[in-house]
Amino acid sequence: MTTPARPSGWFVTGAPAAPEVPRVYFFAHAGGDPRSFLAWQPELGDEAQAVAVCPPGRGHRAAEPRPTLEEFAEGAAAAIRAEEAGGAAHGSRPVYLFGHSLGGLVAFETARRLRDLPALRHLFVSGISAPVRAPSQRVRDLAVLEGREFAEQLDFFEGLPPEAMAHEELLDLLLPGVIADFRMAAGYRYRPAAPLEVPVSLIGGRDDAYLHPDKMREWNDECRTPPTLRWVDGGHFYFRDKGPEAVAEMLIDAVRADQHIEVI
Repeated sequence: MTTPARPSGWFVTGAPAAPEVPRVYFFAHAGGDPRSFLAWQPELGDEAQAVAVCPPGRGHRAAEPRPTLEEFAEGAAAAIRAEEAGGAAHGSRPVYLFGHSLGGLVAFETARRLRDLPALRHLFVSGISAPVRAPSQRVRDLAVLEGREFAEQLDFFEGLPPEAMAHEELLDLLLPGVIADFRMAAGYRYRPAAPLEVPVSLIGGRDDAYLHPDKMREWNDECRTPPTLRWVDGGHFYFRDKGPEAVAEMLIDAVRADQHIEVI
């Protein structure tokens, strides 16, 4: 059972947590439902609270205009800042960002806008190459397609389940949101900025056709301290088949390490 979105509409959580419990804000992939990450809560236990970041233009915010990627990041950063100002005493509750694929790019841009927020402790980016490479030519080419042609080309990203491809009604229901997100990604324009001061962890599936070590090296330019890179078994959506254990382990390790530093 999920907790209804707060008045701002940006966040949905699962079970309530104590005000001081660290929070992990999850950003979904293109066409993904951010609330699906709330199912990861059992892996986080009572050490961190999963929070789904819900952008305008979808779900319970479907009536709102869809933002550009930059507007999404601006809105998410402002909402997180406001949420944390009213959270733990003196804004001391640790905050973590996790984004997969398109969500990873949004989480990165959100972290840039939160660089002065002391509570921000770590950025986790999954299934996405260095931002300077975005949008790729493949994303730009895909973003101009429609209907089944789009769906067939999306197979490169492991985007739609086989049952969706087999049923036109389901395809018609799912495609508009995915296409809109790809067009948001295609409209992104990278702008150089100061490196992030917070630690950054990169996660990629070993069988992800979209990723290659060469595409990850330029992440070094975005971070004051070289990011860690972890390859896990699976493809672009490695956590669909393997579960969230690998990522949850990294999240919990970061939370525990921060708590140890604070105690010292």
